[in-house]
Amino acid sequence: MTIEKTVGEVLVDLLEANGVEVVFGIPGVHTVELYRGLAASKIRHVTPRHEQGAGFMADGYARVSGKPGVALVITGPGLTNTITAMAQARQDSIPMLVISGVNRRDSLGHGRGLLHELPDQHGMMKTLALYSHTLLNPDDLAFVVDRAFSVLVSGRPGPVHIEIPTDVMSAKIAPQSVRPATATRPRSDSETLQRAAILCADASRPVIICGGGALTAEAEVTALAEQIGAPVVTTVNARGMLAGNPLRVPASPSLKAVRSLLKEADLVLALGTEMGQTDYDMYADGGFPALRNLIRTDIDAAQLARGPHATLSILSGAKAATSGILAFLPGHSRRDGVARAEIARKAALKELTPKMRTEIGIIETIYGTLPDCTVVGDSTQAVYAGNLYCDAPRQRSWFNSATGYGALGYAPPAAVGAAVADPTRPVVCLVGDGGFQFSLAEIGSAADAQAKVIFLVWNNDGYQEIENYMVDAGVTPEGVKPSAPDFLLAARAYGVEGQRLGSVGDLPRALAEAVKREGPSLIEIHEGQTSGLSA
Repeated sequence: MTIEKTVGEVLVDLLEANGVEVVFGIPGVHTVELYRGLAASKIRHVTPRHEQGAGFMADGYARVSGKPGVALVITGPGLTNTITAMAQARQDSIPMLVISGVNRRDSLGHGRGLLHELPDQHGMMKTLALYSHTLLNPDDLAFVVDRAFSVLVSGRPGPVHIEIPTDVMSAKIAPQSVRPATATRPRSDSETLQRAAILCADASRPVIICGGGALTAEAEVTALAEQIGAPVVTTVNARGMLAGNPLRVPASPSLKAVRSLLKEADLVLALGTEMGQTDYDMYADGGFPALRNLIRTDIDAAQLARGPHATLSILSGAKAATSGILAFLPGHSRRDGVARAEIARKAALKELTPKMRTEIGIIETIYGTLPDCTVVGDSTQAVYAGNLYCDAPRQRSWFNSATGYGALGYAPPAAVGAAVADPTRPVVCLVGDGGFQFSLAEIGSAADAQAKVIFLVWNNDGYQEIENYMVDAGVTPEGVKPSAPDFLLAARAYGVEGQRLGSVGDLPRALAEAVKREGPSLIEIHEGQTSGLSA
């Protein structure tokens, strides 16, 4: 006899089949049926303090694990609270599955004033998600989940959304095919790859630019760069690629030194980068140079149609494209890119302000003390400096919300997600006093999950970056001095140990003490009370 299960129970089976190990969510009356099979499964549930935190945790989890992060939220406000996190994931190409409830099928579109009702929840979500579906027919569940994961693992990543009406969640259905989704990625033809190889071989001053889409191709990019003698410039989401390699240039294309390197190049190979403003024109000065012989590789055809004009566009994942180009190149290696890379690195650091170099020095201290750590950043001054120049020790060890969508309050929940994804590595959450207050309660989530997160609070008594911008623009500063709580007391209220540094020189000791604890810790650097911050 066939034993039927509820839609919620089968959903859990399908998530397990697709390799889901963790779900971030806050249960509610409108989603309890989706939780029916969760406790008996192998999937871990992590509870944030806010649905936006659920989305950011899923984001941080995905960046570290390389797998889609999953958020489970209620109808209406639960979903709208998650939208900011979905927008950050969309901008940064982070795979995220959001599963939400929606009111019962016979109420949709009628505007009867039901609890959590939106005029058109699905219509709202389809403008943001790469794929959004309302499960009106319970028997379609396996097909819908398969399609959602296929979108997540095939093209340019981003958020996808499935909403399940409350009356569908408890419906009984027969067992459905339980199998992982199949990835289908575009691959370029050999003629195009051969043309790219000829251009690379003929270039005397080539440069490679890597974005987040090139992370899976590090070995191939390294081999290609060494073969053609090309410095490798890494954007924020690719920072840490080629760590320690003399061809690396871990600096922003918004800097004059990097722009000079690119302007002098006779070939630029851009891999997995949208070439957007927050990486390439951070100061919005319009000074990014025209590139000669630009070869652009992207997994998204629409993205290739945007941005700077390319001599050759390659619709392909970065790994397949670079390995394909290598197959057509002669077998000798050139070393002439090393000197150009070194000049660019030194010049990039030199053009930064003394304050920025001090902030970068603190980031270097973090990595020097905890070489295995992952630094997850918010929109705060030290992170801005690191985005301009950060020689991270490995890929996926430096990421933040200061590029792309630019959401405040990202780092605390994203750091929890990162720690859950890889419990063997400590996570340092680098967050300002302003941004921290957007998601301060996620200290409790870290404590509940026993996540090894070190909240490193950069306290400058307000929105200092915005205040500086106002002053530079001739605007009298207003609204930039929100009062902050005593962060040490806030941490202790959740049972989390913390300390305020008297000197920046105390940071290594504080980090070493924090990493010995089982769960989270907090360290505060206060610009008015911590000495050693001036260059």
